[in-house]
Amino acid sequence: MTTVPGSLAGRGAVVGLIAMLGVAMGASLSAHRRDELLQAARVGVEPDRVRLELSLTPGIEIAEAFIEEIDADGDLRLSAAEQQAYAERVLGLVALRVDDSVALHLLVAGASFPGAADLRSGEAAITLEVEAALPSLSPGAHRLFFRNDNAATDSIFLANALVPESDRVGVTGQERDFDQRQLTVAFELRDGQPSRFNWAWLGFVCVLPAGFARALRWLAR
Repeated sequence: MTTVPGSLAGRGAVVGLIAMLGVAMGASLSAHRRDELLQAARVGVEPDRVRLELSLTPGIEIAEAFIEEIDADGDLRLSAAEQQAYAERVLGLVALRVDDSVALHLLVAGASFPGAADLRSGEAAITLEVEAALPSLSPGAHRLFFRNDNAATDSIFLANALVPESDRVGVTGQERDFDQRQLTVAFELRDGQPSRFNWAWLGFVCVLPAGFARALRWLAR
């Protein structure tokens, strides 16, 4: 998936800034991930829905406790029921809202759970794919608010906006709080009516067969 930069101006400056942030963030993660949970959120806005991908990677020193939190019966296997219960607990601590609306209803659209042995390595991630239906929005500027309060005291957070799949939506900016538990995505929603050019082209295509038939009749005289 592709994320968008927080600012649309100065492409070269953005690339340089991302490179510097990547080096700094890599050093930070290598220094802290062993005893913390890395939570990376990617938020995508579409005309009628919001897509959220949340990846949770426990550091090697906390992996055992992390597994025990999910493995309710202690059999060292993460059953479908245990996976569902954990996903619901996480979503209960995540909030999405658009403009001044109430919190959106979140649904798990998919999930990937590595085995316990992989999670103990400190490299494997649980991935939750979440969707939320948007209320009807008028064309124009809007803001999407995301907040993650899951395991807030023992985590490193990352949050970014995805490039929209629909050309009706354009991300115009991103704002994060200091620890990236919270992300605000500014976006522009364009109406879904065909442009004047599309109407003209459609008219041309519709008229063309009739004009071609008249030309054939004229040649046949």
